[in-house]
Amino acid sequence: MVHELSLVASLCARAEAAARADGARRVTALTVRLGALSHLSPEHLRNHLARAATGSMLEGARLVVSVGTDPADPAAQEIELVSLEVE
Repeated sequence: MVHELSLVASLCARAEAAARADGARRVTALTVRLGALSHLSPEHLRNHLARAATGSMLEGARLVVSVGTDPADPAAQEIELVSLEVE
């Protein structure tokens, strides 16, 4: 669980940094790719992200998730931020 929380916290930080760099006020949607070995299901990611995003510019953002299947992928243990929609 600690690893999952660390991955989600990192995702939130990366998404907020990218949104701020674009001058955004808030993130309306984010697309992510779960690595095959990330130990998170899309539903668990949604739950963790909803809690982690409370009070941040990610709060209420729509989450689009794809799941990798290759355990040999160098990012197999990661959550990759694919894209953001911002306002």
